[in-house]
Amino acid sequence: MITTKKINQYIERIPPAPKALKETLSFLNNGELTKASHVAQNDPALSRYLRELVNKPIYGFTNEISDISQIFGILGVSGSQQSVYNYMTTLLSPEKWVLFKLDARKFHELQARLSKNWETILKHLNIEDKDISTSISLLPASIIVTEALFCEKIDDVTLLRGVKKIDYNTILYRLSGIGIFDICEQISKKWEMSEKVSNIIQASSGTKPSTDENTNRLGKWMHLLLFYELSKPLFIEAGLNDFIDFHIEYVSDIYEEFATLMEIS
Repeated sequence: MITTKKINQYIERIPPAPKALKETLSFLNNGELTKASHVAQNDPALSRYLRELVNKPIYGFTNEISDISQIFGILGVSGSQQSVYNYMTTLLSPEKWVLFKLDARKFHELQARLSKNWETILKHLNIEDKDISTSISLLPASIIVTEALFCEKIDDVTLLRGVKKIDYNTILYRLSGIGIFDICEQISKKWEMSEKVSNIIQASSGTKPSTDENTNRLGKWMHLLLFYELSKPLFIEAGLNDFIDFHIEYVSDIYEEFATLMEIS
């Protein structure tokens, strides 16, 4: 049903980062927020996305923020870089969702919630690292990958899941030997993201723990965050509760700490 050839064809269609976005990310990587904002504001689609993202209720701003330099100033270097990668992810989104009951508004809401809560987690862990901050942007990309690979075979997927209720990541791996997070790793390489990013993403799957203690720890927090968000009614209704399998034994050592942090944040 889903061959390695089909997966490779999908990956080949993913465009590299556009020149303007590369320039914006380059300035952000050097900590030059003013120069980055000047480049970003000349891209109407990126500017619109940033305004919509930062003005979502989860960010808690009472007044609307529209100036890109102000947005970058509020988000800081790591947050701005993360938001640009979030925007790049939206470029992969389908015009119409088939497998999941999503649309642009719901998908952007998921991105915003993951980003904001990942920021909360990193502050809690006393971590300030741009690469680690941006790694969260690939989780929504993994949902787009799932949609793209399965939507054309929706009847077959429904039949297969009806026989035994298993998550989409497991189905893909059994059919092709490649998991959703393996594909996200390839996307990160195409976008020239740090190797640190792909390592954390792989660990967050819950099936490929890292031999590096710090990477594995971050993977556990990300694994929990993904399930925390996908358990929200909005995303359960979208069918995302069957996205990947929750590995409670993998995160048992931080589960209570995570729950307490989300409760007070």
